[in-house]
Formats: sequence, structure tokens, C-alpha cells
Amino acid sequence: MFKYGLDSLTVTKVIGIASGKLNATLTDDAIKKVTSCRQKVETMATSKNVVYGINTGFGPLCDVQITPDETSKLQENLLITHAVGVGNPIDKQLSKIMMICKVHALCQGFSGIRLKVIKRIIYFIENDLLPVVPEQGSVGASGDLAPLSHLFLPLLGEGDFWIDNKITPAKEILTKYNLEPITLQAKEGLALINGTQFILAHTIVGLNKMKYLLNLADVAGAMSIEGYKGSASPFKSELHQIRPFKGTKKVAKRMRMLFENSENIMSHEDCERVQDPYSMRCIPQVHGASRNAYYHLNELAKTEMNSVTDNPIVLSDTVAISGGNFHGQPLAMALDYCSIAASELGNISDRRSYLLLEGKYGLPRLLTDKGGLNSGFMIPQYTTAALVTENKSLCFPPSADSIPTSLGQEDHVSMGSISGRQFNQILGNLEKILAIELMYAAQAIEFRRPEKCSDIIEENHTIIRNRVDKLEDDRLLKDDINAMINLVKEQKFRVQ
Repeated sequence: MFKYGLDSLTVTKVIGIASGKLNATLTDDAIKKVTSCRQKVETMATSKNVVYGINTGFGPLCDVQITPDETSKLQENLLITHAVGVGNPIDKQLSKIMMICKVHALCQGFSGIRLKVIKRIIYFIENDLLPVVPEQGSVGASGDLAPLSHLFLPLLGEGDFWIDNKITPAKEILTKYNLEPITLQAKEGLALINGTQFILAHTIVGLNKMKYLLNLADVAGAMSIEGYKGSASPFKSELHQIRPFKGTKKVAKRMRMLFENSENIMSHEDCERVQDPYSMRCIPQVHGASRNAYYHLNELAKTEMNSVTDNPIVLSDTVAISGGNFHGQPLAMALDYCSIAASELGNISDRRSYLLLEGKYGLPRLLTDKGGLNSGFMIPQYTTAALVTENKSLCFPPSADSIPTSLGQEDHVSMGSISGRQFNQILGNLEKILAIELMYAAQAIEFRRPEKCSDIIEENHTIIRNRVDKLEDDRLLKDDINAMINLVKEQKFRVQ
């Protein structure tokens, strides 16, 4: 059981809550913190003192004081006017993760929102009432204003929900569930749309996927080396103790595990080949560097998941600090770093696929012994080459850019929302690149029989052969490639 506002979120816990495998609840302690903070906001809302976002306008209108009678309209207008996102809707899972992270932040007791509003969001989460959120429109400072506005419009009876994969007006769904639209009060609209939950949700989904793909990249590399009959020497512990980067040591250890008791690798130990190309020999250094980027982003994401990114932060009946916790730069820069890391996993994978086609060390050219009439596996590498270049083009760092908004009040923004989206696009392409390498490696291993590979490689070879047959004569490879991609997306491979 996860306790909102009290326990610490992790990527695994968020994914668990979103998938329904982990229950999350409000505790009495969290309720007390939320209620206490709300009382402070109500005191400030009726005060003659000017407090940004509570009795003033927003952004460049922060110098315009609002009367208590105008407070509710001000907060509702905030959501309506900021819901200007465009483009395709984000995945439903992302919408759910955004709500989970927002509830946890609100329950810290610094945002001044009513318990009633938090409970309604939790009701949406628990009943899979997932708002439709466009993917474009956030600049990643003042929080993810546009996507968060779309996320919470249904509280007001505005916007849309996903129902049975169809976009349905929120007003209809609230009526169906006997729910009255909520009338927002002082500070509540601002509490809902200030925050980095759009960036954070993309980070969480990306990290969850990247963790598996890092392990799968090691498996793909090991299978390619088995097919190439490469050397296991570059993975010896002694080599990596004298350049002990965390990621490099981890990958080298995994490679040793992946080659354990391989007859095929052992049969190569006394051959005359001196060394393998970098894409095989340097797997610990390259995959390891990508792991280091993953470790860094994962650490930052954990901090962000358990932080308050609202503005202003309510501390007492008279003190509300207007700061910049909503600025997405801490995640944006690391997301761009991780995008490069994920792209490089695809880059080196493509090179290994290419090596398997060259016809060296007992492998037939293009992985077919009937070349000429048959093209074998010549063309799928064109696809990996295209995907690798697409990923390179997606590595431009949005966090290096900034365009002023809000009449210059918000004169430096993070663009972290774009960083998060690009990160996940790159990971989606990486899934396809690794799928094709695994298909190539499985074919190459067929030419190394009767020697057996390690148990884990043989198990993964069997997983492939249960979906994709060995290529004897040319056939339509589209179905084979799609089957391999599905194996990767469904995380069917044994990676540990």
C-alpha cells in the first residue's frame, strides 16, 4: 500500500499504481497536512495583503488584485484559458501517471488545495477516468501549464475523457457517474496547473522502458558476438577494475554472465583472431556510458517525484513564497543526456547487425548460404540505418533553447516537455533497432551449430524461433520484423 504525501515514490511504484498492481491511499496524516494548508490559503484569500496567485492575477497580471467575490471565476478561467494544447493526445498511461504524481505533490501540504479536489482526482485514477491531453504546447516552465490544464478540465465538467478508446465529453461522463462539476476556489487552479508532471510522466515511462532496453541491448550484443564467434576477453573483470565506471563494470559483469558455459565462445579461445571491431569489443564502455546516463536521470526523477513543484508555496497564514520550483530544467537537461544515451545504444546495435552481414569468420554473406537468387538479410539493415539517423536528428537538446513567454515575465523556460517526448520517441525507435539485431543474431547462431551457446542465449534463441523461423529462402520479412518488435515491446526476452 502506498501512502500519498508520506511515502516516497519511485518509478516502480508509479508504474505499479498506474497498472493497478499497487494500491495507493490517503492517510489521516496527509489529510491533516492538506486541510491545515487549505485553512492558511483561506485566511490569505480574505486578507488585504497582496499574495500572488491567491488574490492577484497571474503572470504579467500579478500586480492586479482580485476581490474575494472574483476568486472562483479567476481560478476556473485559469484552467480554461491555459488549455491551448495541440497535436495528438498523449498515451492514456501518461495521463494517469500525471494525475498520480500531482496527487502526491498536492498531499505534501504546501499547495493549499481542498481535500475535496484531491479526492476527485483520486476517484478519476481509481476508476480509469483518464483525461485527453494534447502532446504539444508546454514550454516546461511555470510548469506544464497547457497539458495540466487539459488534464484537470474534467474537474469542471469541461474537456474530454478516454472511454473505451473513444474521446468522450467530460460533462457526459460526470453525469454518468453522478459526479457534480467542482467549483474551484482560491489558489486551486494554480495548484493544479503549476508543476512538472507532464515532463515527469514522460521521464517515468521512459526510464521504465530504458531499464529493460539497457538489459536487452546487452543480450543482443552477446547474441551477435555468439553469432560472429567473437571474443569474451574484453569483458574480463581485471580490465574494468582499472577504469571502474559504474555502468561499464555492470555491463562487463553482465556480458560474462551471458557467455557463461558457452561452447561456441570457448571454441574460439585459441583461434588466430587478435581482436573484434569496436561495436563488439567496446560494449561495456558504450552500453555502460548509457547506463550511467540512466542512473543519473533515475536519481533526479526520484527527487522530482517527491517534490512540490507548485507556485506559490504556502508556509503560513501570512507567508506564501513565489519562487520557481515549477521550472523543468533539472529534468530537461538530464532527459536530453539520456536521449543521446538511448540513441547510442541503437547506433552501436546497427553496427553489429552490419558486421553479421559481411560474410566473415564462417558466416555466409547476408546470412544466407543461397546468395545471388536470395538477398537474405541485406535490407533490414537499411531500416536500422534509417532509424539510427532519425534518432540522431532527435538528439538536438530542447533544453538548450528558450523562448520568452508571458510578456517577458517567464523569460527563460526549459522546453523539458519536448525533451521528454523526444526521449520516448528515441526509445521507441531503439526497440525496433534491437529487434532487428536480435533477428540477425538468431540467424547467425544457426551457422554455429552444433556448438551450444550459454543457457540464457539459447533460451532467447528459442523465444525468437517460436515466433520467427530460420530464413532458408527469401520471404516477406515484414511479418518477421513486426513479430520481433512485438517480442521487444512485450518484454518477452530473458535479460537477467
